[in-house]
Amino acid sequence: MTKYARDEFDRVPQSSSRQGVHRLVASASRPVLWPVLAMGGIALAVGLVAFLILPKLGSAPTVVPQAVAAADATKTAAAPSASASPSASTAAQPSSEPSPSTTPSSTPTPTTAAVDMTAAVAVYNGTTTSGLAARVAGLVQGNGWPLSTVANWGGMPQQTSSVFYKGEAQKGNAEALGKLLGIANLVDSAEFQQPVVVILGPGYR
Repeated sequence: MTKYARDEFDRVPQSSSRQGVHRLVASASRPVLWPVLAMGGIALAVGLVAFLILPKLGSAPTVVPQAVAAADATKTAAAPSASASPSASTAAQPSSEPSPSTTPSSTPTPTTAAVDMTAAVAVYNGTTTSGLAARVAGLVQGNGWPLSTVANWGGMPQQTSSVFYKGEAQKGNAEALGKLLGIANLVDSAEFQQPVVVILGPGYR
């Protein structure tokens, strides 16, 4: 037993199962769903209207652009016929401008080097044929060229007959002598003091 006097807090029913101070737990409120359902219904209705009605409105035939296109085609067809008449009148008028005259093009003719009959010619025999240099020298002199030296060749062995000339001024003489003697090998060389040198190589007749 307690030594304190009983008070109002001690008056608790014996059959009560509560101990201490308890608070009543409020029941959780349920969310209101009807606004969400209403908005969903409205959105569904708008979607059906857009799906069923708007395609029919967009596929309506447009008559005005076709009429405009036909009018443009008529104007385009009429334009060439109007522009064709000035060209016909222009073609009928004779042209007063003189036609350009064609002048024959003058093709340059190749110039041959001048032949100088005053240039002395040396003749050397580079073969084993005796008297060949003297025979060829007589032919050269008989065609108008003076002779400088007629002898056997004592330099490097020659593989073919050649006409050596000194500079462009003697090219005409070399060409003329090559044609006269049947020598095709013409060489521009400053090795010799004579202006034109003929060396008869093996096989020359």
